Amino acid sequence: MEWQFDHEQLRVYGMAVDFAHWSQGAAVGQARSHIRDQVRRAAESVVLNIAEGSGHPIGNARRNHYRMAKASAAECCACLDIIRPKAKEERQQQLRHIGGMLHKMAQR
Repeated sequence: MEWQFDHEQLRVYGMAVDFAHWSQGAAVGQARSHIRDQVRRAAESVVLNIAEGSGHPIGNARRNHYRMAKASAAECCACLDIIRPKAKEERQQQLRHIGGMLHKMAQR
């Protein structure tokens, strides 16, 4: 088996990447530009903070990155309240699941 970074093995990372890819698509593309950019930046922040956090040893630095990722997931959820895409409920559920996983991870 090929060596992997720790974040590549996390289910929450894959879910966050999936949401980030979705946020780049047409469903969000119809929104006002500043809100569209905000949800995309926040989605990228979730992914990047999970990756960076998992690269730290267990402790405060790791927990802080997971907390920031959770906050960015909440920001994405709020942006969807404004944008109201067709898949809003489904995507907000995905974000809540991501947030719940990150909450547990930040407590370690």
